[in-house]
Amino acid sequence: MINIVQDLPLNGIDVAELRQAQDKARHDPATVDDYPQLTAHWVGGSRARIEMGDLIMYLGDGEFNAMQALLAALAACDVDVMATHAALLGIALEQLSVQAEGQFNVAAYLGVEDAPGPGYQGIRLAVRLCVPNATPEQIDLLRRRLEHGSPVGDSLRRVVPVGLKLEVEG
Repeated sequence: MINIVQDLPLNGIDVAELRQAQDKARHDPATVDDYPQLTAHWVGGSRARIEMGDLIMYLGDGEFNAMQALLAALAACDVDVMATHAALLGIALEQLSVQAEGQFNVAAYLGVEDAPGPGYQGIRLAVRLCVPNATPEQIDLLRRRLEHGSPVGDSLRRVVPVGLKLEVEG
């Protein structure tokens, strides 16, 4: 039996607020839909400035490249999922890290004809937790929630349709 604790802040997460979001999602899943929209602007070379509202980040020359950022997004998402579900289960985290690695080949990106796709051929994750007071049952539940609840992981595991519209000026 997994004990679920009171709705006190844990691991930097407001558990009461999180439980309210869970209830909302249970009663009407559409209320927790998210539809982010962002724009990437070419800065020069391979550098891009990405904007979403007031948030700005850069990718490319001197920063993470897009493929590294994809791995970073997966690892960061999984940190978030683990911290969130640990808090919901009343598990205090002492340490948590997610290492992500993968292999890809850029021949197609470079314009080489008949090259294999330039995307990752596979991604491997290693999650490291320090949770001295967690039971084996809680650890197993955390693993299952990570496998099922990672939005970035889910997006990468299945085919996500990508539409392209090209607008040319001038």
